Amino acid sequence: MNEHWLNKINWSQDGLVPAIAQEAASGRMLTLAWMNREALKKTVQTGEVHYWSRSRKKIWHKGEESGHVQKVITIRLDCDEDAILVEVEQTGGIACHTGRHSCFFQKLIDGEWVETDPVLKDPKAIYQK
Repeated sequence: MNEHWLNKINWSQDGLVPAIAQEAASGRMLTLAWMNREALKKTVQTGEVHYWSRSRKKIWHKGEESGHVQKVITIRLDCDEDAILVEVEQTGGIACHTGRHSCFFQKLIDGEWVETDPVLKDPKAIYQK
């Protein structure tokens, strides 16, 4: 596949683009992470989402430790060409390292952040490394 499509993206100065993972079936936002060119290329090539870990300074395959991979349905670029939306099938029903379905589990209620989504699986049971 020709890689000219990567040049259309307005990468940040550090070579990253924010990537939102949205569950295709429900429309629920699962997570916001970052991709560099290589992570996006791997995502397209494999059909499973890869991100750039800013803390570990390396590409990581979503689910490489947990088994909760994100299978790509569609990849979209926003109007400013500086954000990616990846519509996914979330295997295992857990996208968040806290053991929840979505990373967006805190809701602002009366000026307080309230955890509204349950932990589906103890993270210690997910990440045994």
